[in-house]
Parts: sequence; C-alpha cells; structure tokens
Amino acid sequence: MLAELRVRDLAVIADVTLPLKSGLNVLTGETGAGKSMLVDALALLLGERASVDVVRPGARKTVIEGAFEFSSSALARLVPPLTALGVEAEEGMLVLKREIVAEGRSRAWVNGSATTVGVLAQLGALLVDLHGQHETQSLLRSDVQRDILDAYGGAELECGAVRNAHERWKALEQRDGELRAQQDEVLRKADYLRHVVGEIGAAAPRVGEDEALAAQARRLAHAEELGRLARELEQALDTAGLARAGKLVAALQRVDPAVGAWQELLDTAFASVEELARAARTYSAGIDADPTALTAIEQRRDVLFRLTQKYGPTLADVLATGDLAARELELLDTADLDLRKLAEERDQARADIARACAALTAKRTAGAARLADAVNALLPALGMPGGKLSVCLLARPTPTAYGAEDVTFEVQLNVGLDPRPLARVASGGELSRLMLALKVVLASHDAVPTLAFDEVDQGIGGEAGARVGEALAAVASGSDRQVLVITHLPQIAAYADHHLVVAKGDRGGVATSDVQVVSGDPRRRELARMLGDPDMVSALRHAEELLKRASERSAAPAGTPSRPPPVPRRR
Repeated sequence: MLAELRVRDLAVIADVTLPLKSGLNVLTGETGAGKSMLVDALALLLGERASVDVVRPGARKTVIEGAFEFSSSALARLVPPLTALGVEAEEGMLVLKREIVAEGRSRAWVNGSATTVGVLAQLGALLVDLHGQHETQSLLRSDVQRDILDAYGGAELECGAVRNAHERWKALEQRDGELRAQQDEVLRKADYLRHVVGEIGAAAPRVGEDEALAAQARRLAHAEELGRLARELEQALDTAGLARAGKLVAALQRVDPAVGAWQELLDTAFASVEELARAARTYSAGIDADPTALTAIEQRRDVLFRLTQKYGPTLADVLATGDLAARELELLDTADLDLRKLAEERDQARADIARACAALTAKRTAGAARLADAVNALLPALGMPGGKLSVCLLARPTPTAYGAEDVTFEVQLNVGLDPRPLARVASGGELSRLMLALKVVLASHDAVPTLAFDEVDQGIGGEAGARVGEALAAVASGSDRQVLVITHLPQIAAYADHHLVVAKGDRGGVATSDVQVVSGDPRRRELARMLGDPDMVSALRHAEELLKRASERSAAPAGTPSRPPPVPRRR
C-alpha cells in the first residue's frame, strides 16, 4: 500500500505529507482547496506526462515522493514483475521519487537509484489503479474489458491455451511461408544451381590441392637445376675427412680417456652425413624434367583457379558453395513433402485453436452473464437507478491470440434507451461508479493493492452516496487492499478508516494547501461542514448519525440491507 505521499511545490501545494493507511482513506475539503492536485501528484509520481506549469510559482522544481509498503503475501505476488523491471523492494518497501524542473526536465528514482519515467509508469500499473477526472479511463478500452471478464470468469487457463495454440499456428504459418519462398527462389535459380553443382563436382577439388600442385609445378619447372644441385651436394659429402677425424679421436683417447665421449659424437656425424648423401642421391634420381607432366599440372591449377575466382576465395569455400547448392536443389525434391506435412500440422493447430477458443468462449459467455448481473445489482444503489451493464461477445472473422471474440461493455444509462458501448455514453462520474461497481465485484480477483478515485460521487447524494460509501468500504476491506477517495459527500466520508482534510490558506502571499488527519470531534465538525446545514448543532447531530450508521454497516455481515437515514444534500 501507499504509506506516505509527500508533495513539494506543486501548483498550490507548498509542502504537504499525506500519511495513508490500509483500508479506506478519504480526502475532503472545500472546493478549490487542492484535493484533486494530490491525485494529480500521485499520477505524476506514477509516470504521467508533466508540463512545466505544475511547478509552484517562485519554486525551482516540483518534488513528489511516495513510500509503498508491502505485506509478505503482497510482496510475493509482486516480486516477479518487479524483478523484470530491475527493481527490488528493500525491507518490503519501495520509495519512488520524481522531480519536475521549471525548465521542463524530469528525473526519477526508485529506492534512491536513478531510473526512467517509463519505469515509474510500469510500476504505477502494478501498484495503483488510478481513476481521476484527468485520467484516460482504462475501462473504456476493449482489451481492459476483456481482461476484466476473463479475471472474473476464471478463464486464465483457457486464455493460456488459446494463446499457446495460436502461437503454434502462427509459427507453422511462418514456416510454411518461408518454405514456399525458398522453393520459389530455388526454382528461379535452379539452372544456375545445377551448373554450380556440375562444375564443382566435375572438377572434384580437394582441400589443399592447389598448394600441393603449386609445389609440384615449382619442382618440375626447375628440374634440371634441382638435379644438378642435389648431385653436387652428394659429392660434397666426402667422408675422408671424418675418417681422419676418427683416427685423431682414437689417439687422443689413448692418452686421455676423458675424451671418449667424443667418439659418440663422431659416430653420429658419420651417420648423418651418410643419411644426407642417400637423401640427395634419391632426390636427384627422382627429379624428372617431364614437360608433359608440368603441362598437366598447370592445366589442373588453371581449373582450380577459375573455381576459386567464381566460388572462392579458397577451395574450402568452393566445396562449401557446391554443398550449399546441392542442398538447395534437394529442396525441390523434399519441399512438396514438407509442405504437405506442414499443412497437416497447420490443420491440427487450427483444430486446437478452435477447441481452445470454444472452451474460452464458453467460460466468457457464462462469466459475462454473471458479471453483468453482479454489477447491475449494485448500480441502482450507486446513483444509477436506470443503469444496466451488458457484456457483449462479438465474434471475430478469425481467432486471435485472445480468442474468437471481442469483448465490449455496453451500458444503458436510463430506462428506454438502447444500450451503447461504454466509451460512447458514460461521463466521468458514471465511469467512476461503473468502475467502483466492477471493483466491488472483482475485489477478490484484482492484484493492484491501491485504488484511487476522484469524483466518484459526481451527481449523486443522499442514500446513493451512502451506498457508494459502503461499496468503497467493501473494496477497501480486503486483505492487502487500500482505497484512496476524494469526495464532497459526507455520506462517503463517514465510512473512512482514515480521514484527511485539505485546506487552502495564504502563505507568503501565495495560496497554499495543507493536509491534516482528523478524528473524533474535528472529524465530526468536518462532516458537519460537508453537510452544508447552517445550523451547526443540527449538522453535528447528522454527522454523528452518519458515523454511527457507517460503523454499523461496516460491522454488519455482507448482504445486510442498508437503510441509511435521510441526509440533506449539500447546498
């Protein structure tokens, strides 16, 4: 939950700290006191786009900070998405901060580490469901309506099955398209590929062959010189000098036996000279100045050179090109078979999608009726006596990853009017009350811990206002749940677990808003002020009755009929 919100230098707010608690938090105050600015501050903290005119006159920047605390169960649900954002709750807490400088720059932090406004927006979607007069109402979007229905109908498994089946079908479709494109490409260049395979196959090059042939060509081109040099080398290896050396070593050894080791060196020299002489003799005998052989080698080198020029630069590249061309040609033989197999798999995937979509449609159909009935049971008490919500399933021509139908919420605001899509008929106050009714119905399904409502009481009063208060209290009563409401109605404020009053005064010649937590007699006086009765004694009595009735309703079992006392509208 949002434990504390601090706002500095935002419009009429100089420096205000809102201590908030779990349950129902209500903000009240005179019109223009700055209540909605606090919701705007929360929206800015959670990534809303900012303009420079939000900075308080005379200030350099606006600073907004929010401390969110989590129970162990709430934190367990939030750890995966927080981790995906690179964010970690320290000791079960997240501290968000945003600065908006008068020049238009904006900076953001999470737990003291710099981040982006985009990350704040993603965190905001996890932490707060904000419904204010300046907000883009998510309830108007078809995808949000679809998700609400699926959450209520318990269709998570069916949604997953449709998504998985659709992904498999799309993958098969992509593979089919790629294979057909490859087949068309191979057909287009088949003659060229056959030429490549035939040319390389006829030449049958071997890796390293060009280097070996180059060496052979050099030897044949210089055969006479190489033979002459080898013969001269053999003749130069005269062993007479070594024989004389052997006699000298023997004479030395007779006088000094210590030179006996020299004999081994001399023997090694004899063996090496003899081996070298034999090698030179064999080499010279093998040299053959055969012009025919040289011509054949040069012709082979020319063949290999042309191949490397076309498919190289190396023979390894030539062979790889031949293999690739051969594999592409094989596609002509195998593509039809592969396409038939893919067609069978695609047919199976389409059947899987159809089955999964049918199961999801069945869940949605049942859930749509139950959701509409549950919401419609609440709407009269929430100030919409002629309101009726319909959840329509509109079949799509082809299924998507989200099923075989679009989900549209239609609303009939008054008896006798035709139902129309929610986005085309609902005002801000009606949207807030519809959302409130949905939140009451979906309370056990909603994972967002903090809900904020602004202008939820627009156009209602009396008993309807009290029932709205009951509904807000019901939503706020869930575990790990917090509701923040800005209201002008004492019937709603009476249900608050935590009541804050916003007042505007003059500080240094500039209008300034302050916030104070009230309870006991100050709270009764605030409710009396909200009642608008000029007789303060009567207003205080009515305020006491409102608090008593709200306390009784909060303690009553769910479903107990409510008959709040008549309360005058504010004048």
